[in-house]
Amino acid sequence: MIYAIGDIHGCEGSLKKLMEKCSPQNADTVIFLGDYIDRGPNSKGVIEFLIDFFKMHPNTVFLKGNHEWMFYEFYKNRDPDMWNLWEINGARATLKSYGNVENIPKEHVEFIKRTKTYHIQDGYFFVHAGVKPGKPLKEQKSEDMLWIRDEFIYSDNPLENHIVVFGHTPMEKPLIMSDKIGVDTGCIYGGYLTCIRLEDKKIFQERC
Repeated sequence: MIYAIGDIHGCEGSLKKLMEKCSPQNADTVIFLGDYIDRGPNSKGVIEFLIDFFKMHPNTVFLKGNHEWMFYEFYKNRDPDMWNLWEINGARATLKSYGNVENIPKEHVEFIKRTKTYHIQDGYFFVHAGVKPGKPLKEQKSEDMLWIRDEFIYSDNPLENHIVVFGHTPMEKPLIMSDKIGVDTGCIYGGYLTCIRLEDKKIFQERC
């Protein structure tokens, strides 16, 4: 079975309850679509949970969201311009959960560093935000895969021969189409944290 989970944004409690509902087995593939941190109350707890989850579920895939990208770009160089971008996107909530940037464990930094931009399995293309419509995979840019919204969502068959599974853009309910599946249902905005089991399109949800 393949499970895909949308944007968590520091909602540790919802994440734990959702994974209990899904109850994936060790042989299953669990794919987290990015945005584990920022905005919500416990980014630190989310990262700790995911690190521990991987130890029990070795087939887990962690994708990079635009929030992980902002975090790591700032963490590397402490660039003021990157801080400004990250700050307006919820950085202070993340730093509050750790105390300050110097308190972030190296294990957590390495976890974020190692997140993947995309994952391909069984005809599905898993990515945080989406793809540039009509471009072959070898021409896709990481910037689009982390940030794109409407141009991708309102396109037809954006990536040939693949169903694109994505998060990033909050929706009232999961988007399930023949060419794309969106599972960011605005957990941090009063919506739900959502997981989809792809074989039967079963939806699992938990309020933040």
